[in-house]
Amino acid sequence: MKKGIIVQARTGSSRLPNKVMMELDDKKVLAHVLERLSQVENADVVIIATTEKESDDVIFEFCKKRAVPCFRGSEDDVLSRYYGAAKEHKLDVVVRITSDCPLIDPKIIDEMLGRYEEGILTTGNSDLSTRTFPRGMDTEIFKFEYLKDAFNNASEKYQREHVTPYIYENYENIIFSNEVDYSKYRLTLDTKEDFQLIRAVYEILYSGYHDFYLAEIIDVMEKNPEFYQINCMIEQKKVK
Repeated sequence: MKKGIIVQARTGSSRLPNKVMMELDDKKVLAHVLERLSQVENADVVIIATTEKESDDVIFEFCKKRAVPCFRGSEDDVLSRYYGAAKEHKLDVVVRITSDCPLIDPKIIDEMLGRYEEGILTTGNSDLSTRTFPRGMDTEIFKFEYLKDAFNNASEKYQREHVTPYIYENYENIIFSNEVDYSKYRLTLDTKEDFQLIRAVYEILYSGYHDFYLAEIIDVMEKNPEFYQINCMIEQKKVK
């Protein structure tokens, strides 16, 4: 089976425009995401899925310079963008990651891929009652056939904008859980407060190498309780 990580990326974020191209320790946020994902051993390819809008030419050129596969598709129908990227690269298994996660842990993704058999395996991304990982570690793994089914049959706007709701609604979702519940922490990048926190973590852990993972990040958060206060008030956008 060919397993591929598809990373959705665009510059048109409503709450923090151009966030994936922001500078974080002298590199673009997207560069950090890709460097961390390059450590995933059980995936065959990492693909950026961006839009056809002129404003996202910068992402296409960024990928071109780094020889990173880049698929361009609809801005609003992200489901069709994912399907097009997966079909073009002949994937059997799709790993869905968003580009606003510069603290994503490749070890978690590798462990999930190692345990994946079929169906859907997630970190409990959309269900707060089962989430044990911080936001920013969100990972979804599913069969290409499920993505194809969603592409052909999903009709609601939210099902096409958020990629996986149709799959969750029609197939069994297995939650990959952490032994300790760290769901209170927010390590994703949607707002200026999120960026302030991520930058603070990078200042402590990043020295030119991505040799720190969830355990080290949590250690920093627990030793610096004021970090949690930086963005704990931010609410995640609702799927529906």
